[in-house]
Amino acid sequence: MRSKRFEVLSKRPVNQDGYVKEWVEEGFIAMESPQDPKPSIRIENGKIVELDGKRREDFDLIDTFIANYAIRLERAEEVMAMDSRKIANMILTPTVPRSEIASLAKSMTPAKMVEVVSNFNVVEMMQSMQKMRARRTMANQAHVTNVNDNPVQIAADAAEGALRGFAEEETTVAVARYAPLNAISILVGSQAGRPGVLTQCSLEEATELELGMRGFTAYAETISVYGTEDVFTDGDDTPWSKAFLASAYASRGLKMRFTSGTGSEVQMGQAEGKSMLYLETRCLYITKGAGVQGIQNGSVSCIGIPAAVPSGIRAVLAENLIAAMLDLECASSNDQTFSHSDLRRTARTLMQFCPGTDFICSGYSSTPNYDNMFAGSNWDAEDYDDWTIIQRDLKVNGGLKPATEDAVVAVRNKAARALQGLFAELGLPAITDKEVEAATYANGSKDMPPRDKVADIKAAADLMNRGVTGIDFVKGLAKRGFNDLAQSVLNLLKQKIAGDYLQTSAIFDDKFNVISAINNPNDYAGVGTGYRLEGEDWEVIKNIPNAIDPRDI
Repeated sequence: MRSKRFEVLSKRPVNQDGYVKEWVEEGFIAMESPQDPKPSIRIENGKIVELDGKRREDFDLIDTFIANYAIRLERAEEVMAMDSRKIANMILTPTVPRSEIASLAKSMTPAKMVEVVSNFNVVEMMQSMQKMRARRTMANQAHVTNVNDNPVQIAADAAEGALRGFAEEETTVAVARYAPLNAISILVGSQAGRPGVLTQCSLEEATELELGMRGFTAYAETISVYGTEDVFTDGDDTPWSKAFLASAYASRGLKMRFTSGTGSEVQMGQAEGKSMLYLETRCLYITKGAGVQGIQNGSVSCIGIPAAVPSGIRAVLAENLIAAMLDLECASSNDQTFSHSDLRRTARTLMQFCPGTDFICSGYSSTPNYDNMFAGSNWDAEDYDDWTIIQRDLKVNGGLKPATEDAVVAVRNKAARALQGLFAELGLPAITDKEVEAATYANGSKDMPPRDKVADIKAAADLMNRGVTGIDFVKGLAKRGFNDLAQSVLNLLKQKIAGDYLQTSAIFDDKFNVISAINNPNDYAGVGTGYRLEGEDWEVIKNIPNAIDPRDI
């Protein structure tokens, strides 16, 4: 006979997840692997000749890149000689300036960095993140997708997401050739919700860069780097090729960040027996050495791997913290679903939600999960009220704000009508009034009428062949009477020439003023300092639509 208690427990959502014991030889260990290298450095004639126990003649591609470009030599020997626990306490101590910690971080090796952060428990990591994130004001990013690549739905969902507070919005495709239409749709929709929202379309790198250069998108982040040479070269890449791609984006005025995350090398079967955190730390040093302003990390699409091993979620927070210590913008994941348990997925997010990161989610699904084309999200549109009420409960700014039904319906309708007009001006397949009506009130693609996908795909190819650019979107929107949206799209194009939003951790407000680590640096130095949820921000967050006024009873 079985215990009735254990019968009940076995059916709990948390026990539908997968868990594995540590397997050091294959890299199934989150942190502190006995096979991780010991910290060391030796410098001769201004060149690193030994890095973490390895002589220069034995360096692989990643070691060479990090040694040549990612470590500041002026203080390296001094910092490497410091006690790692002492450095950890300096990070945790509010009165030690963030700038001093960043200087230390840029002067140590990957193995030293891992040794330092391994001293922290998760509460200490969270406190350190509050101090170390680059931008004073935290933000959030949305995924805007659907299983049918329906452009009208993308525009409406992007508008609603922008209204709700997302500073960046990202789409991708179910069918690759839909990419131009999806990129146009999220661009138009986002500006209908709130001027200044940055948008991107996640694709293979050549197409993604072309769309950005033509003005279809404003940023990119799916440029992946890895922590072992075999995984890198398996994709016909090197740190140098990624650095070249980064410079291509920057030269065209496009914000970009790299992507990496714990568990990717294990997932590819080439972890070299090292811990997930050590390999991810190498990725972060590659990012810094390439001159890239930021990173999307936090395991991202590999979250099932670290989440299955002991201390895995702690390692995810540690990689976010290391990114911040290296003075990188950190879009801290919280995107792909990894657990059947609502308790577990919420606990995972609180690690970034409470201290704040530059982007708490690098992909909060603005649609129901069945429409999320990034393999499902840890948070989705049906969690909007949970998120905003948790903000209110804890007096924390999680990057979103409450919205009324009337306001949401209005911006969804405006976005759908604007896209309808622009499609007509661009000679794309017509968007019917029935589609506009459906998108205005839809929850997901199940509420949308079907489109002729073959016609859409042919039209998308023709659009690219005709050399259409963002200027054509400006003209089309203005001609159809959407002058405010035309101006917003034009402002985004102008910002690529100015280049100010290439600064670390840059976003725009609704007047297209840049908010970045340069003019909005994190100044946390203890109680009463740094970002505080107060004033107008607090009034917005605490006044949820379903709160009653007891004086009216």
